[in-house]
Amino acid sequence: MPRVRKPDAGTRRTLRHQLHDAVVAGGLPWSEAVRRMRSALGMTQEQFARAFRITKRQVAELEAGTANPTVATLGRLGRPFGFRVGFIHPGDEAATAGRPDAASDDA
Repeated sequence: MPRVRKPDAGTRRTLRHQLHDAVVAGGLPWSEAVRRMRSALGMTQEQFARAFRITKRQVAELEAGTANPTVATLGRLGRPFGFRVGFIHPGDEAATAGRPDAASDDA
């Protein structure tokens, strides 16, 4: 299994904020968001799969954009980053307010 060096707390915080900013800006495909979540956690696809109770193949398909994930799966993946699955109107001010709280940065 390839070794992935887990980023330090400051790097994880930066990666999480960059992910949040990209999501808020809109246009970030969920496949790219999943890859960036895994990267922010410093996990291999296998480690990420185990942590979120999905298969390694599902992780690969999610990151390639070829998967058809359930709302529950997307919710499980987004929860540690402060994301919820749902429809957001592009002009919704609430969607652009704030970043995930700092307490979850060290997860």
